[in-house]
Amino acid sequence: MASRRPDSFDGLGYRGRDDPLYGAGYPVRSAGAPAEPQLHHWVTTPPDIPGSRNLHPGERTPLFDDAPGEIAGSASEQLNRFAGFGVGFVSLFTENVLSHPCIVFRRQCQVNYHARCYHLTPFSAVAVMYSITKAQGVKALWKGMGSTFIVHGVTLGAEGIISEFTPLPRLTAVVALPFYCASLIETVQSEIVRDESSSGLLDCVREGVARLLGVGAPHSRRLLPLRCLLLPAALHAILRYAVATSIQRVVLWLHQRSKKQRAEPSNPLDAYFPELAASWAGSLVADVVLFPLETVLHRLALQGTRTIIDATDGVVAVGNGGSPLVVPVNTQYDGFSDCLHAISRKEGGAGFYRGFGVLVAQYALHGALLAAARTLMRVLLLDAKAS
Repeated sequence: MASRRPDSFDGLGYRGRDDPLYGAGYPVRSAGAPAEPQLHHWVTTPPDIPGSRNLHPGERTPLFDDAPGEIAGSASEQLNRFAGFGVGFVSLFTENVLSHPCIVFRRQCQVNYHARCYHLTPFSAVAVMYSITKAQGVKALWKGMGSTFIVHGVTLGAEGIISEFTPLPRLTAVVALPFYCASLIETVQSEIVRDESSSGLLDCVREGVARLLGVGAPHSRRLLPLRCLLLPAALHAILRYAVATSIQRVVLWLHQRSKKQRAEPSNPLDAYFPELAASWAGSLVADVVLFPLETVLHRLALQGTRTIIDATDGVVAVGNGGSPLVVPVNTQYDGFSDCLHAISRKEGGAGFYRGFGVLVAQYALHGALLAAARTLMRVLLLDAKAS
């Protein structure tokens, strides 16, 4: 019996000698219809050749051929997503969780006008933070974290609503101001005087609404109304957004300019890390420039709330079980301008930068973890490509 197999038939796939890989040149013929190109995958075994499947032991003819580079492209895309997610997660976790002790102690330094030490360098600040943690426990510098997340949620929700109707989404700082003041009290209040039985996660919301409506527990007559805080709060939010955005654009422009002068990098991290680095630099410059304004805002927001904070000098009380001393916040500012003049007259220019060393330590930690995450992801990507 004469074989009907074509000369080009190899048992694993049926292709013509001059046909492309996917059989785009096979015509589909029908009665009265012109030939059209076959757009589907080619059939590996023609139906009129019986017994042509699995001609070799242990081998099976595939129904379709994978597109060249499809598997490699999918793996590369997964690696890119993994790298971007990893570095972004480290940045987000550091900014909102690991940096919280620095935020707590920085705010305490800003509102503590009694302190002799201004903590302008990170070395003195880290030493006092360690002594407070050793005396009061780990929770001493992690207080108020839940309230900060609530403020972030209120800010994002208000920003989404305001941006739909107005071109000024930064006005969310005014909407979230009462909740920000309540969160500020929770973050700076000493653990020694905190009542754990009466405190809860939603205290920030309750205290914010109470301050907005002017109800609730009676405060001191020195408590400033919210209208006195609108100007510094809005000014701080708008200026911080403007400075941070400008620095981010400058850093990204410099990166793009230097990128054109050298060959394109093959590292997928280069597609994600420059934006994170630009955001880090923008936030750093904005916080440094607006540090005096933030100090004034925090003092005005805390005035008259009868808040007791930890002594940031690190002095240990002898008769208090080895716990750091606590001091009350008893300021008597009449408003924004009076606070500026009082700080400048009584504390000097350095009074606006109380706790500046904590800010340096915070961004140094953030930058170090970003660099470590980038190095780790690069090593993992190189190992994955090598394997």
